[in-house]
Amino acid sequence: MEKGAILKVNNLGISFTQYTKGLRRQELKVIDNLDIELYEGEILAVVGSSGSGKSLLANAILGILPENAALEGDIYYKGGPLYQRDKEKLRGREIALIPQSVNSLDPLRRVGEQIIPSIKNRKERDKIIGNLFQKYDLEKEVINYYPHQLSGGMARKILLATALACDAKLIIADEPTPGLDEFSLKEILEDFRELTDRGRALLMITHDIKAALMIADKIAIFYAGTTLEIAAAKDFNGDGNRLRHPYTKALNQARADMKFLPIKGTQPFPSKLPFGCLFSDRCSVKSERCQNERPELRLLRGGKVRCFNAT
Repeated sequence: MEKGAILKVNNLGISFTQYTKGLRRQELKVIDNLDIELYEGEILAVVGSSGSGKSLLANAILGILPENAALEGDIYYKGGPLYQRDKEKLRGREIALIPQSVNSLDPLRRVGEQIIPSIKNRKERDKIIGNLFQKYDLEKEVINYYPHQLSGGMARKILLATALACDAKLIIADEPTPGLDEFSLKEILEDFRELTDRGRALLMITHDIKAALMIADKIAIFYAGTTLEIAAAKDFNGDGNRLRHPYTKALNQARADMKFLPIKGTQPFPSKLPFGCLFSDRCSVKSERCQNERPELRLLRGGKVRCFNAT
């Protein structure tokens, strides 16, 4: 482990056991060769379309994959292997999750009852909750609301407050921004930056590359269950000519504030992956090698890329 790395994922693979007609058992691999590393004081944004493996990565780190899932590869936390028993011990304490679904709130418990367990300092609980409510423009009486009394935006703010109230060293934010108005979005992203400036680490899982680029130090691009590129956020500046992978370049150009140029084709399903490079069917610079061999993630110009032709 490099100095300062709080989380490292090497060659992560996740498969699910399924039963087809006739009770035939099969293994469906949905993630393969997925790699990231995250350092203290850093925000790493994981960007990819639906089905690219973003949320499964979060579940693997937290140890909350379903029973029919099989995990391969290595996950390290603070320099040591992160086993299932460690995940169960650390989650909600040193590793906090801001979940994607507002349904994660317990419908039978009041809002305050769900935030309080995250705060270790009992004497400061009221003050901490009061500050968070004021920050997110929530009225004091909301603390006594049940989740069904919250709007979607309010519920999202409560999930954020619950995670930010604890002293976690690693925060995983799974799609934390949907449903937020522009002011709240800006404020929450600033809060994330403030947390990492104090030495915490944040893994931000998102479809919103624009929001990611506002605060992230690095961007990891996921595609069909693997990592195609890890680049500094500044590499997306201008026309993105410092980017390495054809997919990352295309994704950058498809942003609404860029040329908004889509590319043909779609991300392949796990059961219909190309034999070679996962992006080869859509790539304009592919070679014969790309169609017959799966590239490894390699260092290139200060970033990492999984492409034979990247220069």
